Amino acid sequence: MASEFEKVVVLGANGAMGAGSGEVFAAAGIPTVFLARTLDKAEKGRARAIKLAKAESLASFISVGTYDDDLEREVDGADLVFEAVAEDLALKRVYFERVDKARKPGSIVATVSSGLSIAAMCADRSDDFKRSFLGIHFFNPPNVIVGCELIPHAGTDPAVTERVRALLDGPLGREVVETADTPAFAGNRVGFKVLNEVAQLAVEHGVHYMDQLIGPHTGRAMAPLTTIDFVGWDVHKAIVDNLYANTDDEAHETFALPPYMQSLIDAGHLGAKTPEAGGFFRKGDLVLDPRRGEYRPLSEVATEPPPLVVKMKALHRVGRYREAMAAFAEATGPDAALMRRVVLGYISYGLCRVGEVVKEARDVDRIMGFGFNWAPPSVLVDVVGARVVVELLEAAKLRVPPVVVTAAERNQKLFDEPDVDIGRFFFA
Repeated sequence: MASEFEKVVVLGANGAMGAGSGEVFAAAGIPTVFLARTLDKAEKGRARAIKLAKAESLASFISVGTYDDDLEREVDGADLVFEAVAEDLALKRVYFERVDKARKPGSIVATVSSGLSIAAMCADRSDDFKRSFLGIHFFNPPNVIVGCELIPHAGTDPAVTERVRALLDGPLGREVVETADTPAFAGNRVGFKVLNEVAQLAVEHGVHYMDQLIGPHTGRAMAPLTTIDFVGWDVHKAIVDNLYANTDDEAHETFALPPYMQSLIDAGHLGAKTPEAGGFFRKGDLVLDPRRGEYRPLSEVATEPPPLVVKMKALHRVGRYREAMAAFAEATGPDAALMRRVVLGYISYGLCRVGEVVKEARDVDRIMGFGFNWAPPSVLVDVVGARVVVELLEAAKLRVPPVVVTAAERNQKLFDEPDVDIGRFFFA
């Protein structure tokens, strides 16, 4: 399949997503051109890709250039132009105008946007550009995370979608989920609902406590606030602001960026990418106090993990996942109630996107499992039990997804990946 795509051009190849995505194409043996504002930036992107691949031989598949000197010439011979510039609609449109003028008819243009409207990005372009344009949303780092969203807009030629799917499924080794052209698509819409809700709750309950309570034992590789620091507060803000402005569903208020985060972003606190300023956590074992906007030593705020957390971790360590999640369902007290609020909210919101953003529950499951490395909602339903989940959701006054109701009525499992060991999603 790779022979169908004999040349890929990456715009924004110096950034994390540009270099990471470019590595994926080059590692599949496709000649790939890295373009950036300057040759030095493009070279740094190539160096980053080689480091990600841990293979000097990758350099033979990557050439470099600049927008001013090389864009039109390189795009003219490309089978796929992959845009990974900053997540700014106006900026992307500037580059797409140049690409539209230079590209050969029928060549495919894709954006790695994490949630902007695919249709809006190509609204002013030629008819052939529109037919050949779609979203390919890799997750960071693309060389490690195989989950990938494929997002055609209403005007994308179905044959283009299938050609790109074949490339992603085949030579690039992706786990592909097709989504509707809706804000933040599926993975980020569901995932950042959870992340931002935990950031909101941290004002009352504290950063350290929330990351302890909603930690890996609840079915995620990394605790939520640590995840936001890893992603970057600026990226987090861009995603939740987009969702708050452009969605109006049952979780709308959970997309409101907490005011303390905006204040700290304005002061240069962007998470792990600004280690001196920090994010929720800061160099020197310091933890943010959201109420005061100050950092305190971890030793002052750290507490023993709640007994429910200790119990669940112990059961996960020996593979007793259902017993761990039974404890989650049955425990009483404020710790259990708060944990259930977040985790049940994830199940409800994720599976209620079926029919709106994706076609099947399996689509949500695959992008959350292989994109976010979180336990898919259906896995949690299965290990807790569909009937119990219905009862818990009703008690919490959360929407009960129809697919969960059907599973409960038929006494059927929801998770449809027979070759996947669910143990990979539960971290002690």
